[in-house]
Amino acid sequence: MSHSVSLTAADGSPRYYDLAGDHHPKQGTLLGFWLYLMSDCLIFAVLFATYAVLGRSYAAGPSGADLFDLPLVAVNTAFLLLSSITYGMAMISMQHGRRQGVLGWLAITGLLGLAFLGLEMYEFAHLIHEGAGPQRSAFLSSFFTLVGTHGLHVTFGIIWLVTLMVQVNKLGLTTENKRRLMCLSMFWHFLDVVWIGVFTFVYLMGTL
Repeated sequence: MSHSVSLTAADGSPRYYDLAGDHHPKQGTLLGFWLYLMSDCLIFAVLFATYAVLGRSYAAGPSGADLFDLPLVAVNTAFLLLSSITYGMAMISMQHGRRQGVLGWLAITGLLGLAFLGLEMYEFAHLIHEGAGPQRSAFLSSFFTLVGTHGLHVTFGIIWLVTLMVQVNKLGLTTENKRRLMCLSMFWHFLDVVWIGVFTFVYLMGTL
């Protein structure tokens, strides 16, 4: 089957274009991923809006000022911010064609992501142990939903990161793997931006 199309040029002569050859999968993939990130923005916007409405509904229970361990959350925030820096170093190594550098920085990024998840799970377990589970009040329900959804995204990001490490180690820095690394980079930095909003809007304002 032919994948070419004939168009008439300005001088009246026919011009033939190979549609298969003119297709740019990189542009299509990145555009599709941007659309996905926009849909994820809507999800988090709804969760932030829900927390804004329910964040003061304590039902005679504890408030954020009573529960939040701000130094612990600050350390957790530092883990995620550092992971964005290390992922940026992985992208620099990718641009210079250094496969081992990419794998090394991705491994450090994954470890920082795991440290972030570990502290978040510790915080959740501590709150539940203190009787401040998601069923205690509307405030805690919205808190666990917002923070937990972000943590779930980080979990998927780490799984994706490990999968990419296997592919890069096996196939090298192919065009496809570079494109996948770029998509994960956008996703990882997106999670960083969302967490800054969580830290500011939920934790800092919650302790005031």
